[in-house]
Amino acid sequence: MREFSVPERLGVFGLGVAVAATAWPYLTDATGLGLPCPLRTLTGLPCPGCGLTTAAVALVRGDLAGAAAANPVIVGLAVLTGTVLPLLVLRAFGALPPPVRWSDRARRRTGWGAGLLACASWSFQLHRLGLC
Repeated sequence: MREFSVPERLGVFGLGVAVAATAWPYLTDATGLGLPCPLRTLTGLPCPGCGLTTAAVALVRGDLAGAAAANPVIVGLAVLTGTVLPLLVLRAFGALPPPVRWSDRARRRTGWGAGLLACASWSFQLHRLGLC
């Protein structure tokens, strides 16, 4: 079994988010149940991912502005997913070689980038909700 690259894994995750965001409104309408943010429920403060469900549902409904207003991270995930899925298909059919393993330095930089993205998302949520 071949190893998947980090972008490929994120792209597949994004595809899963799109499927879940398509089903989520039907599930909540049918059951009346929602899924509250644990951090916001306990502390009143939003987490860096707050608004992602709302953003994902808005995005699959074609409301790009609504998605970006709820949590702009979803737009980046959608772009990455749209870019990576054709790459996965091409690799599955042997048209492209498997990914090259990232160096420790590249993995570390990606980790720092993800951390900075989470901090930026959290700052956005705090500002959007008027908490800073």
